[in-house]
Amino acid sequence: MEDDAPVIYGLEFQARALTPQTAETDAIRFLVGTQSLKYDNQIHIIDFDDENNIINKNVLLHQVGEIWHISASPADKGVLATCYNKPSDSKVLTCAAVWRMPKELEPGSHESPDDSSSPAHTLELLCHLDDTAHGSVACVVWEPTGDGRRVISLADSHILLWDLQESSSQAVIYCIENAHGQLVRDLDFNPNKQYYLASCGDDCKVKFWDTRNVTEPVKTLEEHSHWVWSVRYNHSHDQLVLTGSSDSRVILSNMVSISSEPFGHLVDDDDLSDQEERRPEEKSQEPPQDSVIATYEEHEDSVYAVDWSSADPWLFASLSYDGRLVINRVPRALKYHILL
Repeated sequence: MEDDAPVIYGLEFQARALTPQTAETDAIRFLVGTQSLKYDNQIHIIDFDDENNIINKNVLLHQVGEIWHISASPADKGVLATCYNKPSDSKVLTCAAVWRMPKELEPGSHESPDDSSSPAHTLELLCHLDDTAHGSVACVVWEPTGDGRRVISLADSHILLWDLQESSSQAVIYCIENAHGQLVRDLDFNPNKQYYLASCGDDCKVKFWDTRNVTEPVKTLEEHSHWVWSVRYNHSHDQLVLTGSSDSRVILSNMVSISSEPFGHLVDDDDLSDQEERRPEEKSQEPPQDSVIATYEEHEDSVYAVDWSSADPWLFASLSYDGRLVINRVPRALKYHILL
């Protein structure tokens, strides 16, 4: 992309599940899960050609039910987890499972976005993640710095840590009770602080936790006007935090006060020019403050998922319920401010 203009891709089904292929660090690749009651649901593997602004795709079948959340293993390109609804008799069950992509789906092989004639691939079930004692599982997130064996799940208002190497009776390591008072919708690990994570929920807030002491959040962000469905740390610069909400907005925030590598309070281009003209002794010595960097309003429906590319730390995607996937970049002035 030569400029900061967004790139938009439309799915034929409604959707709310989005993740980068985390273990893929050479190609810009996202996975998008659909929600359809009438047709077999799908996982779209989206490859973005940054130089030519071209999107290509592959399709995986997810026949067990409509996908509510999707996440990719940080250690294995072929492994992912989904949370989904499955009809059973007269009720609907909420389930979670870990899957493997087919081996014949080689990275880089793809069809064009408009080509629907190619056959879809199927997934291999590896294990289930069900814990009815704490409620329905809403999402599963992998621990980013580990070997792919530990995940966190959300069950109603609870946050649980699992070890996939342990038996089901011993898998839960800790649980944060009633994290948001109401339903918890999403969470994410800080990539640079192994004990820190962020969560969001129906109280319209984003909360930052130290898992060594989970009695109170260390920070709370209140910028959205409706339920917050998604929160993501930037993998390279943990000051940058993305959130998506039912208010149809994506917000990029600078959480410098709890960052491992703070770069200070962000300023606009005019302020940067003014600071460059000042003598060193005249420059502000104010402590860094948290702030909103940018608000993105390309969506017309609830934004259910936001996430960063694992290959490009300055590129991110957002997904709204109408199936609109928007690929955006961090503002260029901010990028240079961080790097220089």
